[in-house]
Formats: sequence, structure tokens, C-alpha cells
Amino acid sequence: MHDDLSPLCGRFLAAADLLGRRWTGVILRILMDGPRRFGELAQGIGTISERVLSERLKDLEAEGIIERHVDPGPPIRSEYRLTQKGQDFWKVIDELGKWAERWVELKPAPAPAQAPARSVAVKAARATPRKRKTA
Repeated sequence: MHDDLSPLCGRFLAAADLLGRRWTGVILRILMDGPRRFGELAQGIGTISERVLSERLKDLEAEGIIERHVDPGPPIRSEYRLTQKGQDFWKVIDELGKWAERWVELKPAPAPAQAPARSVAVKAARATPRKRKTA
């Protein structure tokens, strides 16, 4: 284990922070298969909000890991692709996938929460019109 605080340690921490952000690894994995438009990325991930996806793409672009290409159209289209720096993540993503296949167990998804059954008295009380107080 490395106990020193050398520049390598700082670089490792920065890389781990970048890759450890939610959805970053998934975005990179999708882009490993080739360029994608914003909507294709959102659809490929499924549960990410457009705001978070936009933030992650901006972060990755600022780090030089992806680049955004704009086709002036019409219609105007943007697509995202990995830079050489991003493509070099392939081994990391591939090894992470192999590790996950060997060691990560998926837990069953929790059953959807059901609304608690309301008593008949509560339902009846809500159905009864209220009288207004008069002065």
C-alpha cells in the first residue's frame, strides 16, 4: 500500500474521483462502442436525468476525455465521442467489468411500494362534507 503523498497519489485520487462520479463509468462504457447523441446516451442509461447527464458530459469534456461535435444541420445535431485520452480508459473499464462479473452480486430489486390500505372510516370521513363555522 502506498503511504506517501507523492504526486502519483494525487493523480490517482483525481482519476478515482472522476471515474467514481455517478454515471461516469456508464457513459464511458457506452461511448466505447462509438459516438452517441445526447438522446441516445440518455436512452442507453435509462434512469439518468437530463441535467445530470449534461453535467457529466461537461465534466468529461472539460477533462479532455470526450469531445462534442456539432453538425450544423439542419437540424442541428450534437454527438459525443471519446478522445484518445478517453479511449485509453478502455482497459480500466474492461477490467472493472471483469472484476464485477467475478465478484459483484446483484441484489434483487425491491418490490414496488404499495400504498397502505386506508380504513373505511378514514375514507368516509373525507367523503363527508364539512360544515362551515358561522360568526
